[in-house]
Formats: sequence, C-alpha cells, structure tokens
Amino acid sequence: MNPPTLADVAQRAGVSRQTVSNAVNSPHLLRPETLLRVQGVIQELGYSPNRAARSLRTRTSHLVGLRFAPAQEGTANALMDRFVHTLVATAAVAGYHVLLFSDDDTEPLQAYDDLLRSTAVDAFIVTDTYLGAPQAAFLSTRRAPFVAFGRPWGDPGATHAWVDVDGAAGTALATEHLLERGHTRVAWIGWRKDSFIGEDRRAGWVRAMRERGLPTAGLASRVEDTVASGREAAAVLLDEAAPTAFVCASDTLATGVLHLMAERGLVPGRDLAVVGFDDSQVAQVLPGGGLTSVRQPLEEVAVELVRALERVLATPPQAGTGVLLAPTLAVRGSS
Repeated sequence: MNPPTLADVAQRAGVSRQTVSNAVNSPHLLRPETLLRVQGVIQELGYSPNRAARSLRTRTSHLVGLRFAPAQEGTANALMDRFVHTLVATAAVAGYHVLLFSDDDTEPLQAYDDLLRSTAVDAFIVTDTYLGAPQAAFLSTRRAPFVAFGRPWGDPGATHAWVDVDGAAGTALATEHLLERGHTRVAWIGWRKDSFIGEDRRAGWVRAMRERGLPTAGLASRVEDTVASGREAAAVLLDEAAPTAFVCASDTLATGVLHLMAERGLVPGRDLAVVGFDDSQVAQVLPGGGLTSVRQPLEEVAVELVRALERVLATPPQAGTGVLLAPTLAVRGSS
C-alpha cells in the first residue's frame, strides 16, 4: 500500500490541503476544533509529511553533518560510538537527522566544501578541534552554521558555540583518588607538548600534586598516544623514578602501562595503581577488575551540542557560547 498523502488527510477530514499543511506547519492559524479534527485524521492514517517536498519549500534539509573517522589502530579509543548514538537520538527529538560523512586526510576540507556547495546539510558538528585543525576556521569564513565538540584551542577570539569536557578537572580527580590511598609518587604519562588537550589534562595532575606539596620533577613523560608508547614510557619511569602509581592522558596509554606490568609480574591495584582517561570499553572489561578511568559525560555533551545547534539555527541566530562539563571517575581494580 502507498503511504497516505496530504490529499488523503484533507479528504478524510473534509478540509482543504492548505488546512492540513497549516495543521502540520502553522497550527496556530487554525481554530482549535479544526486543528483537533485534522490531527486526529493524521494519527488515524499515519500520515508523515514529505521531507523532500518540505526541504524544497523551506530550503532546509534538517540534516546535520558530522565527520566520522575510524578509530586509530593500536589504541583503545572508540568513544565516538557512544557519543554518536546519543547525538543521533537527541537530534531526532529536535527534528534533525545526523548525516555521517568521511573525508580524505590529505584533503580534510573537501567533504565539507562539497556538502556546503550542494546545500545538503543545514549545519555541521565539528569534532576536529586540535591545534591546527582547519575545519572551524574554514566554516567560519564560509559563514556556515556549526557547533564544536572541543574548545577553540589556539583561537581565543573564536565566537562559535562549543561544548567540551574539563580535562584538567578529570586528571586532578584521578590524582586525588590515588593520593587519598596513600600514594605520594604518582607519575604522569601524557601526549606531546603541542597537544593542547594533553597539556590541559597534565595541568590537573600537576595541580593536585602541588596542592599536597609533592614533587613532579622526573615523574612525567610525553609520548604518542599508542599502547606501545605507554609501555615504553612506563618502563623508563619505573626504572628511573620508582613511582607507585600512574595517571595517564588516555586509556590507550594506561593499557600500555598494564602491558608492562604483566611482563614484569606486577599486579595492578596491588603492586602499582593505574588510572586512565576516557572510560573506554577496554577499561571496563580488562581482567583484574578493570581499569580505573576518568569518564567523559558524552551523553551530556551530545545534548548540549543539540541545544547549541538549535540556538545557532534559530531565526534570528543566537550568539555562540561555550559549555564546559565536569567528568567523573569510574573506580575499578587497577587502583
């Protein structure tokens, strides 16, 4: 059977097609009794407005573009799955659908440009906000609506809306958790110095240690975000600084620490304490009670991004604001 049309609803309700259109798009124009009658027929027939026709009329697609990149090999990071699931569900409630697209790393702006030229989406959600990422600046110069998951690192004058998680608060929480359990030599394994996100997370460890009057010299390492790098950094720190606990900028690096401990016959939570960041699925299923990890509130991030999108796409558009959310700590056997 063909799906019911606007004409079918009009005929069954005994009204004009324009009245049905008003019931869907401008209900305030109808008398209450007429609106109730038309809405009853819509529900009875299961009528759904033609999205393509509405897009042509309003010049909007109700689609939001999101670049989706595969998880990096050799890491424990698969957080985008949890984030995207909530984002899709939340956007649908607001009347939008998320259009996932990929891009060539050698041409990181080509897909954005193609979607803008074809007017396929109403706005973008940008997750590439690391230092030097060109997406936000490109969309700003094109005056394309977008919101960002991540602060505008390196661009304090940016005016677009963004939502981020307070990484420094998360690592401070992790460090304080270890200090409260009697550790005084807590080591840090983080990312290269040119990573604003990594340095933000490192700042929380430094702050927590200094508040207790504890040293940090010789207890920190900056490496690439891979399991192998985490293992190598842990080996050097254990041999040269003898820490009793590790706080890591990611679950990937923390997994590297756990690999080294297994090689040396050390038991997590007994011989050494380890805390990661991101609360990945890997952290939740590791043997020995799992990996303690800082959990990003990705569901809340998705909700705030959709709220920001609604403000950006309002008529007239509202000014962009920044929202910084607090993480929590999922305590498991490794600490």
